[in-house]
Amino acid sequence: MDSIIPLLSDPAAWAALVTLVILEVVLGIDNLIFISILSNKLPEHQRQLARRIGIGLALIMRLALLSMIAFIVSLTTPVFDLGISGPLGEYGEPTFETQFSWRDLILIAGGLFLVWKATKEIHHSVDDDPSGEALDKKGKAALGFGAAIVQIIALDMVFSIDSILTAVGMTDHVPIMMAAVIITVLVMLVAADPLANFINRNPTVVMLALGFLLMIGSVLIADGFGVHVPKGYIYAAMAFSAMVESLNIWARNGREKRRGISPAATNGESA
Repeated sequence: MDSIIPLLSDPAAWAALVTLVILEVVLGIDNLIFISILSNKLPEHQRQLARRIGIGLALIMRLALLSMIAFIVSLTTPVFDLGISGPLGEYGEPTFETQFSWRDLILIAGGLFLVWKATKEIHHSVDDDPSGEALDKKGKAALGFGAAIVQIIALDMVFSIDSILTAVGMTDHVPIMMAAVIITVLVMLVAADPLANFINRNPTVVMLALGFLLMIGSVLIADGFGVHVPKGYIYAAMAFSAMVESLNIWARNGREKRRGISPAATNGESA
């Protein structure tokens, strides 16, 4: 408690908190998109509960990881080296790393899982299924509640480790990190249902979100191999794509209004 009181009157601490919250919210978009898409595969009465559990687990996991900062930082220590001399870049630096830490392995595994999951969901989206639901060969829902929670936990772990390592690089004060994590998760909790409902009402947004997950998974894999893609490029591309899709939705709704059709009714039929 004595260490928290001085931070309350420190402008630098407040600036670090605001900066960290903004950064964590941006990084949390990936996690939120995944939870939204996955929960929308469940029966309607289970979706909100799955989102609440997924986001709650993200909070618990991040706070638990913050209590083990020394362990988390140690994850960046190389655990083995392939001993391969890769091709050199323009300035003589290796184009990819041959030393791998636990963080690298977690990012690669998480990226592969995201690529696999997004590809599978894209296949379901383009499959001619009039019900709009993913069904197995017996006609039952292909994704159960327990399976959805397990997949959410797996990705929560990957995104949580990346989030905590980012926080550690921004500030040395654990209370600031914890406050930023709590505020970020609260924002995710508020935005979860509107985002999931919006994605569910607009099939083209579903495909765009799956494309985001494919890109994010590829970036995680590249990051695990030491090829660091600036996050600003990634989020700028996502923002531009979202803006273009918003214009498409706006234009489509305008056409439907001129034809005397309710956009909400049209979206509901196509969802």
